Order: sequence, then structure tokens, then C-alpha cells
Amino acid sequence: MTIRNATPDDCQEIHTMICELASFEQLEHKVCSQSDDLKKALFEKPIVAKCLVAEAKAPQSLAAFALFYHNYSSFTGKQGIYLEDIYVRPDHRGTGIGKKLILEVLRYARENNCPRVDWAVLDWNQKAIDFYRSLGATVMSDWRIARIENP
Repeated sequence: MTIRNATPDDCQEIHTMICELASFEQLEHKVCSQSDDLKKALFEKPIVAKCLVAEAKAPQSLAAFALFYHNYSSFTGKQGIYLEDIYVRPDHRGTGIGKKLILEVLRYARENNCPRVDWAVLDWNQKAIDFYRSLGATVMSDWRIARIENP
């Protein structure tokens, strides 16, 4: 398994995995993006996100991805990282690839002087919560996500 930066040619398969993730999260009705939107975000200026992929050796296809972007913390006075999505296809779960992807995101954060990495996890996804805690993450019960759609 190889972890590498996504390329424009990966965008269709990454988008397929985004749809797989949405289905797993019972949120497929919320996906309105297309692979071209992803390609624009990752590769056209201004570049607004970064994506790492895990490529399986045989058959040569993508097994997982981590999509993230910079944010800013007024408390730290520095940019941080927000991990928008991490997804490992079912056939590759339990192989350590999710951990490797997160460790690569953390390495990127250190190299770019980002003091923290944040992400959200659904409260019913106990396997993910346990996994994140095993990596040293704190799952904060005192914060909630607020959102206004289509402002």
C-alpha cells in the first residue's frame, strides 16, 4: 500500500469514495458535488484543500483517502488543519491504512507549523471514536457543530 498525494486523475475515484462514505454515514442525499468540483478544489488556484490517497498494489486502485484543508485558530494565532473526510474502503479496513493516513496528515501539520488537527465524527460511529482515541485524539463532548446550509 502506497500513500501519496492525489493527482487530477484520482478525482473520479476519490469522488466515488466520498459517495461510499456518505452512504455509510446515511447521508448520501447530502452529496451534490461532482468529481470536477473536487478537481477544482485540489488543483486549480486558489487551491483550497489537499488530499492523500492510499493506493493498493494489486489491483492498482485507491483503497482510502484523507481530504483536509487549513483553518485558522484565533486562540493559537496559527493555522490548523481540518480533516474533512477520511475513508477506508471496507476490503481494506483493519490493515492499518487509516492509521497511516492520519499519521501522514499529522506529519503534514507538524511540517507546516499547525498546532492542531480537528475533525468531526458521528456520535453513533463507536468504532471510529475508539480508533481516534487509540491515536491519542480527544473526542470533545462539550462542543457541537453548528451549520447553516444555503445562506
